[in-house]
Amino acid sequence: MSSNESPAPRRRLSREDRLRQLLEVAWQLVRDEGTEALTLGRLAEMAGVTKPVVYDHFVTRAGLLTALYKDFDGRQNQVFSDAIDASNATLEDRAWVIASSYVDCVLLQGREIPGVIAALSSSPELEILKRQYEAIFLEKCRDALSAFGRISQAGLRAMLGAAEALSHAAASAEISREEAQQELLATILGMVTRGRN
Repeated sequence: MSSNESPAPRRRLSREDRLRQLLEVAWQLVRDEGTEALTLGRLAEMAGVTKPVVYDHFVTRAGLLTALYKDFDGRQNQVFSDAIDASNATLEDRAWVIASSYVDCVLLQGREIPGVIAALSSSPELEILKRQYEAIFLEKCRDALSAFGRISQAGLRAMLGAAEALSHAAASAEISREEAQQELLATILGMVTRGRN
């Protein structure tokens, strides 16, 4: 660049675009360095913004973790809803959508989501938030499967535990994606079958 040329002016991002940028950088930071490295100051440094910009969006580290969880959950719910809408109204298809969507969403996010979930569990307020989002997901599963048998809350909780464990095992390459999906499918089918008795 010659001395006569001036640098291009920096474009100011909208609040929504800045939030999206900060979330993407936060996910990358967790992916590269782990949840422990995720601080508001480190996020500001990595995103190339001042600390007040980050604090304005998240206020606290707990606020940042909450935003990451909401971001993940929002994407997961959209994929799930789209897949349910596109599926056939059979038990096998609906159960497969739940199993494959859950595992794929966790794998898409990679190994970082277990760290965010673990950090969420360390605070009573964040644990309440996690439980609220789980309840919404479980109700969607109940709606998707209720035509095929009685779906108990205990069964839904067992399914969710299996979904989390299998997805995290697949994310850490302990088992394959297909093994996680097939085992979760069997768990869901078994839950519905028990509800028919």
